[in-house]
Amino acid sequence: MTTTTEDSAVIEFRGVGLRYPGPPAVDALRPCDLRIADGEFVTVVGPSGSGKSTLLNIAGLLDVPTQGQYLLNGIDTAALSASRLAALRGERIGFVFQAFHLLPHRSALENVELALVYRAVPRRERRARATAVLERVGLAHRATALPTQMSGGERQRVAVARALVGEPSLLLCDEPTGNLDSATSASLLDLLDALHRDGMTIVVITHDRQVAEHGQRTVTIRDGVLHDSGHRSGAV
Repeated sequence: MTTTTEDSAVIEFRGVGLRYPGPPAVDALRPCDLRIADGEFVTVVGPSGSGKSTLLNIAGLLDVPTQGQYLLNGIDTAALSASRLAALRGERIGFVFQAFHLLPHRSALENVELALVYRAVPRRERRARATAVLERVGLAHRATALPTQMSGGERQRVAVARALVGEPSLLLCDEPTGNLDSATSASLLDLLDALHRDGMTIVVITHDRQVAEHGQRTVTIRDGVLHDSGHRSGAV
């Protein structure tokens, strides 16, 4: 494993880009630099097809860049095998998606526990950790409920709990309020703000400017080109 001792960056892109071969070739993300420090809350905005999902997929080790170097917590991801990349993704990254992706016939507690099954965590420890993280997101009283018995906001909180149970260093959220009404969205954003105050590094992809304003800074992507102003709003 190749590491760097530079600083506390969780995400560091050095000339990272992704080109799909043609003809014609398509630059889903043009070579860019991006640094997200430990404990930052960064939002990513841009129109549909701009490259937001490509950036998230690269940051989440779901896609491999065709150019540049990506360091996650100082680890040079290009130096890792596919199996080690998968292990690193499970150890360091939590994902929250717009569509929740919960198993409908499993309780909230079981859905959260499943995130630990492939990490060979003993059953008793899985149950204890899942219970604790459901309490952290305010859903301890809904631990036995099925997703079909829960509101959209509750299901998204279960999804957040599932993302957190592995104790990741990075939380990646793809349009997390996209299926929620305004009041429920505000409640979820309050939860993300609280997680950020606790020290979590968070990246949120969104079309919603009000959601984007919750970040300390906002990165814009258009036509595969990343624009990072570096401005820190001071929001928490």
